[in-house]
Amino acid sequence: MRKRIRVAVVGAGIGKDHLTGYAALPDLFEVRYVCDLNAARAQEGSAQAPGSRPVTDIEEVFADPEVDIVDICLPPLLHAPMTLAALKAGKHVVCEKPLSGSLSDVRRIVELAAQVGRQVFPVFQYRYGAGYRAAHELKMRGLLGRPYVLALETHWQRGPDYYAERWRGTWTGELGGAIVSHACHAHNLVCHLVGNIVQVAAFLDTRVNPIETEDCAAISMRTAEGALVTSSITLGAAGNASRFRATFEHVTLTSSTNPYQIGAGPWTFEASDPARQAVIDAVVASVAEIPHRFAGQFSDMHARLTGGADLYLPSLEEGYHSVELMTAIYASARNGQVVSLPLRADHPLSDGWLLAGAEVGG
Repeated sequence: MRKRIRVAVVGAGIGKDHLTGYAALPDLFEVRYVCDLNAARAQEGSAQAPGSRPVTDIEEVFADPEVDIVDICLPPLLHAPMTLAALKAGKHVVCEKPLSGSLSDVRRIVELAAQVGRQVFPVFQYRYGAGYRAAHELKMRGLLGRPYVLALETHWQRGPDYYAERWRGTWTGELGGAIVSHACHAHNLVCHLVGNIVQVAAFLDTRVNPIETEDCAAISMRTAEGALVTSSITLGAAGNASRFRATFEHVTLTSSTNPYQIGAGPWTFEASDPARQAVIDAVVASVAEIPHRFAGQFSDMHARLTGGADLYLPSLEEGYHSVELMTAIYASARNGQVVSLPLRADHPLSDGWLLAGAEVGG
């Protein structure tokens, strides 16, 4: 593959943030198309990527052999079908969260990607921040010790303006509520740092907005490394804030509260034994700067596709586990049970949680 990879961004809403990421890496990527059914929005997005063409027909993107990657930034109900269509057209795929509303769809994506020899990159950009990178480096050097407990807060403010997009807050359009659209990034950070979720117990409710899906949640989880995790989620806060706090055997770490850049700094790292603090501080200070958020992930993606070394590019397996965790959370809330993961292939919600009832809490 050529050094400068050619991309088509499909969907110029959240796609604008992706375009900013590509613009930060002009030596690595060329945005060839910005595609949106809304011609004015496609034109506006294309203005962020000089030399790109605004188009409204996705088939024009698929038919162009010069396009290496199709970057899907569409409403969630379109993620799986558009990913499959792009793979069939011979393209690599970047796909915003969630990959799908069902495990069976993700399995189809995995199988087709293997058949056509193309890669699918789920988007988990929060790990590309200085704070989280320092935490991960401490983990890799064995300086954190055993994980004890992690507390996540996803406390955002979403009202009528946010839900003016008619697909938001709906089961068929957004494929779920706050656990799908907001908290999945924090949940992925947990899995990346202390292992996949192996047990979950969840309470979900719709308490803030007149919508179909949940906008509040209280979730308890256990990870493969034994860490106990609590995730507190609401879309009824005063303002937007996220927080990631984790207590390990040797270090307690706390993120900033920047809602869109929780992985960035400043994070605090406090050694349980004050005698270790200087070593911890030295490692944190030594972490090299890299592009953050989308630019960071896209830089890693370029390295993967051109035979270089990526830092910790989100994998398709992580995308599967993210959807698996969403499935388990809905199963737990609806049935009032602790759910163990991984879920079996014939789990009742394997084909999606949408058909299993719209009652959020049960």
